[in-house]
Amino acid sequence: MLLFIAVANAPWYLWGSASGMVSAHPPGATGWDLVAQSVAIVAIDGRSYPMFAFLFGYGIWQLYRRQYEKGVPEQEARRLLRRRHLWLVAFGAVHALLLWMGDILGAYGLAGLVIAAAFLNRRDITIKIWAWALAAVVFVSALSAVGGAFLMGMFLPPELLDIGEFDMRFAAGESNYALSAAMRFGAWLLLTPAQLLALIIPIAMLIALVAARAGVLEQPENHLPLLRRTAIIGIGVAWLSGGVMALQNAGAFGIPSFYDWAFMGLNSFAGLFGGLGYVAAFALIAARWRRRGTAGPVGNALQALGKRSLSGYLAQSVVFAPLLCAWGFGLGGWLSSWSVFLIAVATWLVTVLLAVVLERAGKRGPAEWALRRLAYPPSPRA
Repeated sequence: MLLFIAVANAPWYLWGSASGMVSAHPPGATGWDLVAQSVAIVAIDGRSYPMFAFLFGYGIWQLYRRQYEKGVPEQEARRLLRRRHLWLVAFGAVHALLLWMGDILGAYGLAGLVIAAAFLNRRDITIKIWAWALAAVVFVSALSAVGGAFLMGMFLPPELLDIGEFDMRFAAGESNYALSAAMRFGAWLLLTPAQLLALIIPIAMLIALVAARAGVLEQPENHLPLLRRTAIIGIGVAWLSGGVMALQNAGAFGIPSFYDWAFMGLNSFAGLFGGLGYVAAFALIAARWRRRGTAGPVGNALQALGKRSLSGYLAQSVVFAPLLCAWGFGLGGWLSSWSVFLIAVATWLVTVLLAVVLERAGKRGPAEWALRRLAYPPSPRA
């Protein structure tokens, strides 16, 4: 998950090149740049944040269940969830102000507040109905965008549709840090509720609540048929949609790039399938490790980072922002898609190694420690 997020976020720091209206990838790529873009578009872009949202929603039920098993009163358990989600919004605000306007913690915190308040004790059938209804809204909206683009293409001249180049990396390209911070925070204030209203995150969390109640990820061996279907269908739908987007990005269809927005709704909807498919695929791998009796050194390293996913996510920005932004070393001004892809992978590998060191020392990640200290009531020992 964190590797995918790193690869998805890194192109947003390439402030030295133009960007499209709906994509961070510089247009007109060739060679290895086009390869890197195609891999990201097919398998990663728009698939990472619903995957993260599902796991976040799954964690909401796990935390609530653990409090129940400890005998904590329901209202206190709900207050704990509320504090945790409010602090996540605060973490997101600081993250955006200091480093990265595309922060997702704020959106997940907001969604968590809504989901925990409205759906925590609802029946599974009620949650499923809401998830299907919201998914239908997203799908119909996506189809409407395609239809609208078709009609506009029929009746409007191309010069009215082409808005030219659009700079989506304005904050990364600002050399004055204070001004870039204001830009980042302003963008975050708009993007955070927009991500919630786009509905993909709430849908993923609702599905996660139902899955968490059934213990799908804790006991994957008991849900193998469901996991296989989800992995095959989810990843298949996402990669098929991503393949269409990648071909459009490469200019294979001859459709002008200013029509890209028409594809985005359906591709985002397919990304929900992809996120669920990836989670299912990872659960199948975990089930195989469990049958084998060991995850091996690679699996153990991934688990170490998984336990510290919040720190791992924030650490990416700690590397990317000063290294790539104009107010830092400014490498984003001359790197391209393939080179920033490699930086994303290298950054993720470093976070894996640091997580292993912390795991061996028996320590939490710094962000996990801080969130727990802030969200949980103080104990006499503390």
